[in-house]
Amino acid sequence: MQTSDHGAQERNPGDGSPQLIRGMGLATATSLNMLDMIGVGPFITMPLIISAMGGPQAMLGWILGAGFAICDGLVWAELGAAMPGSGGSYRYLKEIYGPNRLGRLISFLFIWQLSFSAPLSIASGCLGLAGYAAYFWPGLDHVYFSHAASAHIPLVGNLQLSWLASTGTLVAVGACVFAVMLLYRRITAIGRLSKILWLVVMGTIGWIIFAGLTHFNAARAFDFPPGAFTFSRGFFKGLGSAMLIATYDYWGYYNVCFLGDEVKDPGRNIPRALLLSILLVACLYIVMNLSIVAVVPWREMAAAKDANSGLYVMSLFMQRIYGTWAARVVTGLVMWTAFASVFSLMLGYSRVPYAAALDGNYFRIFAKVHPEYRFPYVSLVSLGVVAAIFCFLRLADAIAALVVIRIMLQFLVQAIGVIVLRVRRPDLPRPFRMWLYPLPALIASVGFGYILFVRVNALKEIRYAIVILILGIAIYMARAWRKGEWPFAPDVVLEGSR
Repeated sequence: MQTSDHGAQERNPGDGSPQLIRGMGLATATSLNMLDMIGVGPFITMPLIISAMGGPQAMLGWILGAGFAICDGLVWAELGAAMPGSGGSYRYLKEIYGPNRLGRLISFLFIWQLSFSAPLSIASGCLGLAGYAAYFWPGLDHVYFSHAASAHIPLVGNLQLSWLASTGTLVAVGACVFAVMLLYRRITAIGRLSKILWLVVMGTIGWIIFAGLTHFNAARAFDFPPGAFTFSRGFFKGLGSAMLIATYDYWGYYNVCFLGDEVKDPGRNIPRALLLSILLVACLYIVMNLSIVAVVPWREMAAAKDANSGLYVMSLFMQRIYGTWAARVVTGLVMWTAFASVFSLMLGYSRVPYAAALDGNYFRIFAKVHPEYRFPYVSLVSLGVVAAIFCFLRLADAIAALVVIRIMLQFLVQAIGVIVLRVRRPDLPRPFRMWLYPLPALIASVGFGYILFVRVNALKEIRYAIVILILGIAIYMARAWRKGEWPFAPDVVLEGSR
């Protein structure tokens, strides 16, 4: 991508302060989305999703997950094209529910939950990277200490939390720090770097698919256990658990919406980047995982899900086909892929507190833009620090917690909100309109509800989300009372309200 520095620079005519650069075209936006989606997820979650359903019928989780991703992607596409700008859901939720009324609270709660879910997402990528590094250095598995705690919360139940510190934890923390260092630069340079990362990611997946298809064993791939498709309570709960993992692996298609201020022609490029990345990644996931099941017996993966060998399943897959040399090469490539995801996640999420701070609904310091490189450096560094702290959690706990928290406090509210906005603001210019409206938004909402409640031990993470919600409301109310904002001054018209 070639972008003129002089042509790309934008400044506020009122105060001359540095502004963000619209330097990303469709190719860069799509590659960043795909980096965010792929990450390390499909390389470490295969044993988990197979174990959840007890056989290769777990492919249903990938297929249904793709369908829900497309439905929710249409929600993001309509909102992103209509309201392009840094902040993504923060901007959408505020406008949907009223910027000077309920939308003020809901948008604050989005930033509040993101203070937990965004670092959890980044930390999961770093932990996956460290897990694959253990193939090279088995000593990374050495645990220095681990601890589990439980606390009873009235009306909520028992909250359980466990953490550990190992040599691999230090690798994960180091990945966070290195990502911050790479992102501490101008956005146009990041666009070029993202394309290099994208090429390596696609090459890795392409090699895995080629290896699997050329050694495809149909009997092994479709070795369904007895009663695999019996519609029992266990089947539906297993499907819910599998879809939670698939949802984690597909998420990231919305990353471009958090960079709306830095996308060229956002009304066209945001919806295209969203839908194109979902379709491409869905095809890659389904073919890749079917190829793996056709080589590595699913019973071996299910048995290894609690062992460290379950983390680097791609290494074992290549070792079985080509030998140790191939396993080492693919391990290095997967580690690169994991880091590329951390890079993309940190880039997108660092812009959200920046947008909220500009709006006066978050700490003012997060609105600071680097005077030379012109990016929100305070937000970026803070996100990296919190993600490094979350690297002390167990990977499975981090994945489940971030998915449930984000569904309850963001995705459900937004999927319903796109319908609310159609009613409240029919005059709002919409460069892209959801296909088959409102069916995709309704399907996405039902799917999210299924993932939340129809799975094993569903209440554990739901309790986390409830506690975060209660604390967020309390903090918002205290700030609103101190600043004289809604609901304590409902008649005051805030900037941007209609």
